Order: sequence, then C-alpha cells, then structure tokens
Amino acid sequence: MSGTIAKPDRLTCAASRAARELDLRRGEFDLAVNLGLVRTVPDEGGGGRRVARAELDRLRAEDGFPDALRERVATAGTNEGAELLDVTPTRFTSLARFGLLVPVRFYLNRYRTVVWLYLAEELRQFASEESNARLLTGRTPAEVREGLKAGLDRRPRNWRGRYIGFLLRQAGDDPWAHAAAVARLLDPADVAEVVGDPCERDHLYRCRPRLPAHGAPGSPAAERAQELMTASEPDEVAWFRADLAHTMETARRRRPAPRPAPQQVPVPAPTSAPEPVAAPADDRSVPQDHTPSHGLLGWLRRRGRRPTG
Repeated sequence: MSGTIAKPDRLTCAASRAARELDLRRGEFDLAVNLGLVRTVPDEGGGGRRVARAELDRLRAEDGFPDALRERVATAGTNEGAELLDVTPTRFTSLARFGLLVPVRFYLNRYRTVVWLYLAEELRQFASEESNARLLTGRTPAEVREGLKAGLDRRPRNWRGRYIGFLLRQAGDDPWAHAAAVARLLDPADVAEVVGDPCERDHLYRCRPRLPAHGAPGSPAAERAQELMTASEPDEVAWFRADLAHTMETARRRRPAPRPAPQQVPVPAPTSAPEPVAAPADDRSVPQDHTPSHGLLGWLRRRGRRPTG
C-alpha cells in the first residue's frame, strides 16, 4: 500500500494568492496579518509567510465574509477620521499628535508628506466612549494645546509601539526572531553596542523581518520612512536596547548563533636535514707515518725510488 504525501503548496499558499482568495487588497491583507486576523506560517524555503488552506477555509466560513473581514481592516486618513469622530480635521490632527489616536499604517505621498492611517473601527469606538466627549466638543483641553505648542508629535512613536507588537506576534516564542524584530526598529549603531559579537549580529540580520517598503532603496522617500521606523526618543531607545539585551541572553542559551568552521591551516611536510659534508683534509692533520698512495710521489715510493731535487 503506497501513501500519498501532500505537497507543501497544496497545504499552504503565498500571501498574494491568499489575499485574492480572501477578496482583500494586498495592503488590507498585510494589515489583517499584522492584527492577527489572518494566521500565517513560516515558509520553509525562506520565501516569506504563507497561509494554510485550512485558515482560508476558516475565514471564508465566517458570517458576513468577505465584507465583515474587510470592514475590520478598513482605515481612515485625517479627513475620513474627522468625519467618524464628528470633529474638524484640525482637531483630529491635534488629538493624534497628542497621542490619543494611534496610527496603524503610514505612507508617503508624491510630495514625501507622511500620511497617517487609523483603524476606522477604533475611531468609531473612541467616539462612542463617554469619557472622550470633552476631547471632541468644546474648547480643546489645555494639556493638548500646551503639547502642540511644544511641538509634540507622538504619532511616529505610537506607530512603532504598535508595529513592534505586530512583529513580535509573528516571531512567536523564537528568541532569535524576537530579538531580530526589536533590532529592526533600532539604529544599527545601537544594535552593535548591545550585540558585540559579529557572528551573532550577522545571524540577527538574517532573521530580521521585512518592513513596509516606501520608495526605491536609497531614495529620499525611503530614507524618510526609515527615520520614522527607527526609535529616536531616549527612553524609547533605552527600552528597545534593554529588551534586545534580555532576549539575546535567552537566544544564546537556547540556540547559539552559527559560526563559520575553523579554517584548517596546512602543516608543511617535515624535510630531512642535509647530510654533513666532510671538511677537506689539511696536511697538518695527516699523521706523519701516512704515506700518500696516489700521484707521482706515490708511484716512486712504490718503485723503491727516492724522489730527487
């Protein structure tokens, strides 16, 4: 009896295919994954996250699919958000800059202006809470006005705080993936100070999750986006550094970083010492009774003749 093993691509599908089957735009699908609405699995081939067919079946079987799912990932910009809160765009921006409204995404328009997006579902919930009524009507609270005068803008930091939660959810209980997610939002110089071992840093960078792309690499838009995605406030940087150091200790204990095999230095074959060369004999070192046996002198002596002259 021969068994049949299902191929991986029959059990899971790529993100682009999953988005189509769930009737979501790619941005909506990515947000659904970040929010934990769509569960993914790692691709054993290193090609990114994949979605199990069973997960697609579960989502399609939910009541109100696909509109209900699409509504949960709907986002609103400043103007749409102001309408949901029934306030002016100026007040909406003030509340967001003060940190009362947390963005879930951002993009840069053609003028490289940052456009923050918020979950429409959260904005409706904010508007429905009675404790927020004083923020939406009447004069803007004094603490908000003072913060704005001081140039306060918590939107980038709030986005980073939210996004690290997205990354850690995908990392699961893998300490290397956890550390890589934290390192992704730190400046490389901070990472180098916390993780001094080059082999560990290389492994950390290989585990880094992908961040949203904004423009071509090296372009002004990409550089601006990188600034927004990098922790900048001192207490925020300190928190990320401490978390990275703690998680690295766990990662080292559980699974040390791979290291290159030590190079084998060839050992030269032993060479035999040259045989000593006898020094030429000196006449003074020859015993007196030694009789030369070669040359003319030796021939005369063998004949019994004495040399003359």
